[in-house]
Amino acid sequence: MITTQIITERLILRQFKEDDIETLYLLLKDKEVNTFLPWFPVNSIEETKNFYERRFANKKYYFAICLKEDNYPIGYIKSDTDDNNDFGYALRKEFWHKGIVTEAGKALIQQLKKDNIPYITATHDKNNPRSGGVMQQIGMKYCYSYEEYWKPKNFLVTFRMYQLNLDGQDDRIYKKYWNLHKIHFVEKEVLI
Repeated sequence: MITTQIITERLILRQFKEDDIETLYLLLKDKEVNTFLPWFPVNSIEETKNFYERRFANKKYYFAICLKEDNYPIGYIKSDTDDNNDFGYALRKEFWHKGIVTEAGKALIQQLKKDNIPYITATHDKNNPRSGGVMQQIGMKYCYSYEEYWKPKNFLVTFRMYQLNLDGQDDRIYKKYWNLHKIHFVEKEVLI
């Protein structure tokens, strides 16, 4: 069964709808918001529709982040359901630094626990430490770093991999990225 919405103190997390395309466009066209995301900013409503169909439509844990006062999407938060259970988020920049993603993240994690998802992982570019700060604030732990030639943007990135085990198996570490990339290491200090 798909959870259609999660309510927090300030937010409604709900499934995206086709009529959210214009608000999704505001997020996806912003170059600064998309600097550290694995795609280029969109240039049109049509590109946004294609993005929505490929990445957001009919996904179990892909939620629009909306303020309670107007239920208008200002960002998204998601967890994939493949082997990495990749956790991710983006927020329009006028809403940055207000604890919104942290609040949404904690709520999504509670839903994932309830649905018996064993763990989540997330990565961030070393040059985007604020994203790592969000990961730490929602309880994720740094595991390791690795270098990847990042497509489609075609440059070398050092990613930090975080994980949160939701099922009590605290010693589990998702090693796929470690094994996949030749240059990998554990940094001594990554606290934000």
